[in-house]
Amino acid sequence: MRGSALAGPMPYSQAQADRVRSILGGQPGITEKEMFGGIAFLLGGNMAVGVHGEDLIVRVQPSETDALLREPGAKPFDLSGSRGPPAGWLLVSPAGTRTEAGLRTWVGRGVAYAISLPKKAPKKKSKR
Repeated sequence: MRGSALAGPMPYSQAQADRVRSILGGQPGITEKEMFGGIAFLLGGNMAVGVHGEDLIVRVQPSETDALLREPGAKPFDLSGSRGPPAGWLLVSPAGTRTEAGLRTWVGRGVAYAISLPKKAPKKKSKR
């Protein structure tokens, strides 16, 4: 049995986050932000990939969602509950990212999509 019922949300895998960091090492403009109970890697303010538990969160072209869901380990990333999973957001289990090549492929897809999006303006801090 893994974990305890009292442990609360499962922290994200530091080992998986480190693997993603090593692949993203040469990519300019990457920032990290804790979100979704995990860690997200953003490019120009847009999420490219993240780590949620042991899984990789990958943001892809929404029109490619159905095709990519056929890949090993891929499943919809659904935080919305009743609305259903948004197109373009996938969770990839360790089965799809176990090998370096598999992880590189998924990270590359997320980076390619994030690069294609307009940069987000930095959020202004509200003065209250």
